[in-house]
Amino acid sequence: MGPGLRLWGRASSANVQKTLWSLWELGVSYEHRLVGGAHGGLDTPDFRAMNPNGLVPVLQDGELTLWESHAILRYVAAAYGADGLWPSDPRQRAIADQWTDWTAATFQPAWISLFWLLVRTPEDQHDLEAIAAAHAKTVAALRILDANLAERDYLAGDRLSYADIAAGVLLYRWFSMEIDRPAMPGVENWYRRLRESPAFCRAVMVSYDELIGRLAF
Repeated sequence: MGPGLRLWGRASSANVQKTLWSLWELGVSYEHRLVGGAHGGLDTPDFRAMNPNGLVPVLQDGELTLWESHAILRYVAAAYGADGLWPSDPRQRAIADQWTDWTAATFQPAWISLFWLLVRTPEDQHDLEAIAAAHAKTVAALRILDANLAERDYLAGDRLSYADIAAGVLLYRWFSMEIDRPAMPGVENWYRRLRESPAFCRAVMVSYDELIGRLAF
């Protein structure tokens, strides 16, 4: 454990779950400060001093304060998971970065739009056309993942890396929602492999009931 390793956020946040999964995957001890959602605390001066965006997660490690989930994920992997979640080979690490950045730019925006429109929005306010468009974009992104995973066990090769955490944190909700899911053997086998990790199950396979029908939380 680094001196004063501390995580700020709520467990039902997918972005916070990325940090939780990485910490538990590596066996890193930390202190968890619950903020956001029902816990509140995001608009306090002290929290805004750590993250002016007023969002979670925030990670403190000694004198270092970080926000943005993928920056935190890369830091935890590099600082505590050398040659584990953090590939030592620069070429393999470049592939992990490629998929992590693609998740941020393509997969996660499509998925978050679908989740907000279908789950977070009250049912009587559902926009079926918008839901269908977001679903199509999410499926298109998942097909890109599926093609990559047809050739390898994990996104950057034959072992888990931070790229799998960045993208894989969204799978539990995808596979547990009442939604049309086209067959994608690569993604389905990847999800099965991820579920073999106790850290994934503990961090990611948690109830999101408190988010259903709640636009503001």
